[in-house]
Amino acid sequence: MTISSVSPNASIESVLAQMRQMREMAKAGDPGQVAAPTADTTNVSFSGALKQSLARISEAQNKAFGQAQDFELGKPGVALNDVMVDLQKANIGFQMGVQVRNKFVAAYQEVMNMTP
Repeated sequence: MTISSVSPNASIESVLAQMRQMREMAKAGDPGQVAAPTADTTNVSFSGALKQSLARISEAQNKAFGQAQDFELGKPGVALNDVMVDLQKANIGFQMGVQVRNKFVAAYQEVMNMTP
């Protein structure tokens, strides 16, 4: 049973290219930007941004789990390293979402504990 018809060097180069791209996005102050920003950025609400972030996290998880299932079923063109990278991206996105939620809850509790 073959894993993929892609050579190991091409797969490694693909992963390295993704890592370089993420490094450049982080240097530019744009970490984790998945979709291009919309032209209308003047009308951004917190709830809208939160919903959009949760949708991106969910989408990344669904894509990673689907790709893992495709690999398990032996579908051609699905490389193990791509599956592992996508699973890690989904995991990091989920962890970021949990941390944002924790910070939001802590801030909410601090505001609620303020005495008038």
